[in-house]
Amino acid sequence: QVNLVESGGGSVQPGGSLRLSCVAPRLIFSTYIQYSMAWYRQASGSEREMVATITNSGNTDYADSVKGRFTITRNNSRKTVYLQMNGLKPEDTAVYYCGAVHSATGSTTWGQGTQVSVSL
Repeated sequence: QVNLVESGGGSVQPGGSLRLSCVAPRLIFSTYIQYSMAWYRQASGSEREMVATITNSGNTDYADSVKGRFTITRNNSRKTVYLQMNGLKPEDTAVYYCGAVHSATGSTTWGQGTQVSVSL
Protein backbone atom coordinates (compact mmCIF):
# COMPACT_ATOMS: atom_id res chain seq x y z
CA GLN A 1 0.00 0.00 0.00
CA VAL A 2 0.95 3.65 -0.38
CA ASN A 3 0.92 5.03 3.11
CA LEU A 4 0.34 8.79 3.04
CA VAL A 5 0.85 10.91 6.12
CA GLU A 6 -0.64 14.38 6.08
CA SER A 7 0.01 17.36 8.29
CA GLY A 8 -0.52 21.09 8.39
CA GLY A 9 -4.25 21.42 8.75
CA GLY A 10 -5.78 23.72 11.27
CA SER A 11 -8.06 26.64 11.90
CA VAL A 12 -7.25 30.07 10.51
CA GLN A 13 -8.92 33.39 9.89
CA PRO A 14 -9.96 34.51 6.42
CA GLY A 15 -6.94 35.78 4.55
CA GLY A 16 -4.63 33.51 6.48
CA SER A 17 -2.28 30.87 5.18
CA LEU A 18 -1.58 27.22 5.75
CA ARG A 19 0.83 24.76 4.23
CA LEU A 20 -0.24 21.17 4.01
CA SER A 21 2.31 18.42 3.71
CA CYS A 22 1.93 14.84 2.60
CA VAL A 23 4.73 12.33 2.86
CA ALA A 24 4.90 8.75 1.64
CA PRO A 25 7.34 7.33 4.16
CA ARG A 26 7.17 3.68 3.07
CA LEU A 27 8.02 4.27 -0.57
CA ILE A 28 11.53 4.35 -1.88
CA PHE A 29 12.46 7.18 -4.17
CA SER A 30 12.32 5.17 -7.39
CA THR A 31 8.76 4.13 -6.61
CA TYR A 32 7.55 7.48 -5.34
CA ILE A 33 8.52 9.27 -8.54
CA GLN A 34 6.13 7.04 -10.51
CA TYR A 35 3.16 8.77 -8.88
CA SER A 36 1.28 11.89 -9.66
CA MET A 37 0.18 13.57 -6.47
CA ALA A 38 -2.96 15.47 -5.75
CA TRP A 39 -4.85 17.39 -3.14
CA TYR A 40 -8.59 16.99 -3.01
CA ARG A 41 -11.03 18.41 -0.54
CA GLN A 42 -14.47 17.57 0.68
CA ALA A 43 -16.63 20.13 2.37
CA SER A 44 -19.37 19.07 4.70
CA GLY A 45 -22.22 17.58 2.72
CA SER A 46 -20.38 17.94 -0.59
CA GLU A 47 -18.60 15.70 -3.03
CA ARG A 48 -14.86 15.43 -2.99
CA GLU A 49 -13.32 17.84 -5.48
CA MET A 50 -9.91 18.26 -6.99
CA VAL A 51 -7.91 21.16 -5.65
CA ALA A 52 -4.51 20.72 -7.24
CA THR A 53 -2.46 18.05 -8.95
CA ILE A 54 1.17 17.65 -9.83
CA THR A 55 2.56 14.98 -12.10
CA ASN A 56 5.80 13.13 -11.64
CA SER A 57 7.31 15.48 -14.21
CA GLY A 58 6.18 18.58 -12.34
CA ASN A 59 3.18 19.66 -14.38
CA THR A 60 0.48 21.23 -12.25
CA ASP A 61 -3.22 21.80 -12.47
CA TYR A 62 -5.55 23.72 -10.19
CA ALA A 63 -9.20 24.14 -9.59
CA ASP A 64 -10.35 27.52 -10.83
CA SER A 65 -11.47 28.43 -7.35
CA VAL A 66 -7.94 28.26 -5.96
CA LYS A 67 -5.84 29.55 -8.84
CA GLY A 68 -3.62 32.38 -7.72
CA ARG A 69 -4.02 31.43 -4.09
CA PHE A 70 -2.84 27.84 -3.78
CA THR A 71 0.40 26.32 -4.98
CA ILE A 72 1.20 22.63 -5.17
CA THR A 73 4.82 21.52 -5.13
CA ARG A 74 6.66 18.29 -4.61
CA ASN A 75 10.04 17.39 -3.28
CA ASN A 76 10.78 13.93 -4.56
CA SER A 77 13.87 13.46 -2.45
CA ARG A 78 11.68 13.99 0.60
CA LYS A 79 8.82 11.98 -0.91
CA THR A 80 6.61 14.88 0.01
CA VAL A 81 4.00 16.99 -1.70
CA TYR A 82 2.94 20.36 -0.36
CA LEU A 83 -0.05 22.58 -0.76
CA GLN A 84 0.63 26.19 0.10
CA MET A 85 -2.68 27.90 0.72
CA ASN A 86 -2.75 31.68 0.86
CA GLY A 87 -5.63 34.07 1.05
CA LEU A 88 -7.84 31.45 2.61
CA LYS A 89 -11.57 31.95 2.43
CA PRO A 90 -14.38 30.44 4.47
CA GLU A 91 -15.40 28.42 1.42
CA ASP A 92 -12.02 26.68 1.57
CA THR A 93 -13.18 24.97 4.74
CA ALA A 94 -13.05 21.24 4.10
CA VAL A 95 -11.23 18.06 4.85
CA TYR A 96 -8.21 18.00 2.58
CA TYR A 97 -6.99 14.67 1.27
CA CYS A 98 -3.66 13.80 -0.23
CA GLY A 99 -3.79 11.32 -3.08
CA ALA A 100 -1.18 9.34 -4.96
CA VAL A 101 -2.04 8.14 -8.46
CA HIS A 102 0.30 5.75 -10.18
CA SER A 103 1.27 7.13 -13.55
CA ALA A 104 1.06 3.76 -15.29
CA THR A 105 -1.78 1.92 -13.60
CA GLY A 106 -3.94 4.74 -12.34
CA SER A 107 -4.25 3.09 -8.97
CA THR A 108 -5.01 5.63 -6.28
CA THR A 109 -4.32 5.80 -2.60
CA TRP A 110 -5.68 8.45 -0.26
CA GLY A 111 -4.47 9.78 3.02
CA GLN A 112 -6.61 10.08 6.09
CA GLY A 113 -7.45 13.72 5.49
CA THR A 114 -6.69 16.83 7.46
CA GLN A 115 -9.22 19.45 8.49
CA VAL A 116 -8.86 23.01 7.28
CA SER A 117 -11.24 25.49 8.86
CA VAL A 118 -11.40 29.13 7.84
CA SER A 119 -13.55 31.40 9.94
CA LEU A 120 -13.46 34.51 12.07
